[in-house]
Amino acid sequence: MAEEEKERIVIPDEDGNEHLFDMLFTFDVDDTGYSYMVLTAAGEQENEEEEVEVFAFRYEEVEGDEDSELSLFPIETDEEWNMVEEMVETFSSGEEEGEEE
Repeated sequence: MAEEEKERIVIPDEDGNEHLFDMLFTFDVDDTGYSYMVLTAAGEQENEEEEVEVFAFRYEEVEGDEDSELSLFPIETDEEWNMVEEMVETFSSGEEEGEEE
């Protein structure tokens, strides 16, 4: 089975160092109008036996003249974290079911 191509994103840290992440999925919440993305450090999913650290952000797309840019915002409330964790669990269980086929 061919490796599916993941969308990648570069995020600078507070020191200006750039880090590469693989986007697992994005989702929108109709009630709030917010969009979220769930990421892993690039290349961390290679060994499926180990637990992988995931990162989540609320994001907004800003349309520019030439390209669209993403603005990332930290998730700050317990309600948002609980919702993101639920989505990650749903995504993970769907991935495991797809691998068994």
